[in-house]
Amino acid sequence: MNPATLLLKRLLFAIAAILLAIAHADTYAQELNCQVTVDYSQVQGTNTSVFTTLQEAIADYINTRKWTNAQFSPNEKIECKFFLTVKKYDDPKITGDLQVQASRPVYNSSYSTTLLNFKDQKIEFDYNQGEPLIFSESTQESNLTAIINFYVYLILATDFDSFSPRGGQPYFERAANVVQMAQSSGEPGWKAFEDTKNRSAVLSAFTDPATNALRDLTYQYHRLGLDQMSVSPDKGRAKITESLQILSKIYQISPMSVGLSMFKDAKLDELVNVYTKSPQEERTQVYELLFDMYPTETKRLEMIKKGVNK
Repeated sequence: MNPATLLLKRLLFAIAAILLAIAHADTYAQELNCQVTVDYSQVQGTNTSVFTTLQEAIADYINTRKWTNAQFSPNEKIECKFFLTVKKYDDPKITGDLQVQASRPVYNSSYSTTLLNFKDQKIEFDYNQGEPLIFSESTQESNLTAIINFYVYLILATDFDSFSPRGGQPYFERAANVVQMAQSSGEPGWKAFEDTKNRSAVLSAFTDPATNALRDLTYQYHRLGLDQMSVSPDKGRAKITESLQILSKIYQISPMSVGLSMFKDAKLDELVNVYTKSPQEERTQVYELLFDMYPTETKRLEMIKKGVNK
């Protein structure tokens, strides 16, 4: 084979390898489809372009990284939202709160169920416009990336838990690693027992032996409950009712657990819809289970009890 022919064959092989890699990357895409919004309407008299840059940087950081070894096709990406409200800006320090939401589709339906709906009110980090957001598992590059990493791993952990019993364990471990590194930074929102609703408390709700049955609830509620309702609404709903017994036991052990309020914020409206057409006895049972935990939610709980959704 003459050198020209050999060179051509090698070139064609290289092109084919590149095309295969591109095709493979498209087939097994990143895990998250995250919509990021930075609301700076409360900040006056400053260069707002820094917030536009920040929004783009966070979206790029989340959506272009491969966070797991699992294979996700593009239509399997986890839908999530990060909504950052900037309340104070003292260049380069940004202070505010972050609403994190995530959902997943329900089997054999067009419906998506909320997995996570949580507002973190301890957001504080430094950001210089144009600063690259650097990922590291072994060091804390910045408080901003630590916050993002924590919530990405929490989203992945709850999503995987919803499909298999405690399937999110690797991601809870990574979230725990983020918390451990961040606790020595002195930044707000990370210290154990500092706040009943900070990031350390959120992690504890899912991992402490007293309350980690919340993870079993996640699987039973979604995989054995919601996912079965297209086949048998009565059986699926019965599994959801059973899962609420787990929530009740957590309340008895740890009534101040942030996991209880996280469940309420993600699921109470959905429960109204689930039980609208269920038998009276079942509605009453669910009402009594939930009322002790959420006594201020009288309106929505009454809708469950009465079987109305208006």
